[in-house]
Amino acid sequence: MNTEKLIPHLFRTESSKISAVLNKHFGIKHIEIAEDIVSDTFLSALETWPYKGIPENPKAWLYAVAKNKSKNYLIKSSNFEKTISQEILQTSELSTEIDWSERNISDSQLQMLFAVCHPSIPAESQIGLALKILCGFGIDEIAAAFLTNKETINKRLFRAKEKLKSEQIKLEFPPENQIEKRINTVLLTLYLLFNEGYYSENQDDVIRKELCLEAMRLLEMLIESYAHTIPKIHALYALMCFHSSRLDARKDDTGQLILYQNQDENLWDQTLITKGVLHLHKATGGDSASRYHIEASLAFWMTQKEDTSEKWHQVLKLYNHLLFIEYSPIAALNRTFALSKVYRNEIAIAEAEKLKLESNPFYFSLLAELYRQIDRQKSKQHLEKAIELSKLKPQKELLQKKIAELNI
Repeated sequence: MNTEKLIPHLFRTESSKISAVLNKHFGIKHIEIAEDIVSDTFLSALETWPYKGIPENPKAWLYAVAKNKSKNYLIKSSNFEKTISQEILQTSELSTEIDWSERNISDSQLQMLFAVCHPSIPAESQIGLALKILCGFGIDEIAAAFLTNKETINKRLFRAKEKLKSEQIKLEFPPENQIEKRINTVLLTLYLLFNEGYYSENQDDVIRKELCLEAMRLLEMLIESYAHTIPKIHALYALMCFHSSRLDARKDDTGQLILYQNQDENLWDQTLITKGVLHLHKATGGDSASRYHIEASLAFWMTQKEDTSEKWHQVLKLYNHLLFIEYSPIAALNRTFALSKVYRNEIAIAEAEKLKLESNPFYFSLLAELYRQIDRQKSKQHLEKAIELSKLKPQKELLQKKIAELNI
């Protein structure tokens, strides 16, 4: 791999590790200093490697440079000397090496995850910070993921970092009596991060898939430390595995969306499905079922392509349970499709129309599907409304294709 490909790859995989360790070393109130050192470290690689060649151990080279830049920063920066050097000298053992052991890197990232997902920080800012600090995403990429501009993202991140400082949040594992409450916030952040990728309205498939993969990577760290006592961590991971298994089958080569019933089952990742089944089984150790248990079970049934009565009865039963413990209009909408499979389209239509989700294109596309065999003219009208509300070209093209198939 040449430097043009290797350095961006290493930035994605190693910058978050370096940042987490430095934040733990200096204290999170000096988060900008850690970010500057990370940037300077990779800038040194960009300036050096093309001319002197790629080091034998690129990761070790980056860690060594980050360590030296950390020490130099403390020695040479007048800002440090005048304002905060004494404070850091009291909290950091500068006479010793920065701990780059795998254990400390893993612990620092996990502690950073708890810090980023502190309840005092708004959910959208938690995701932004996670992408920036723990996933190595740039501001442009985060802005693209949220369908907003760089200025908005910079403001969100600035406010979130100020909150980390003002709340004096430390990089440490929560006390045992707070673990479950804090993990709930972390799981929700990772759930939302995954959904940003899986249901993204961004047309850049690379970013979309990487959001999913990064959510899974961060969740894997939680699994190693806490899943033996908190089974819903396994349930969320199973949900991500099942959904990710169908990512490559959801679009064709031209970028057009492929409906579930038309997906090529051969493109489904059976390794991920098997892994999902394993983690769903491990999730059964608790006393109660969380939303993640139910959604993972729903996602499992969607990896079973056979259109059987048992499948749809189970799916409907799971949606009923999900709506009972945590109501969501979208879940209620999805339930109506299962209702049509178990009973009749007329019953499903009546339930769907009660929801009145008239700003949601999927509401109209579902009604169009339910009316397809009953009233094709109404089906067409709903498809036209869905096209009007849809934002993405692939969605509009799929809906246009469905209109053409009605032959009216």
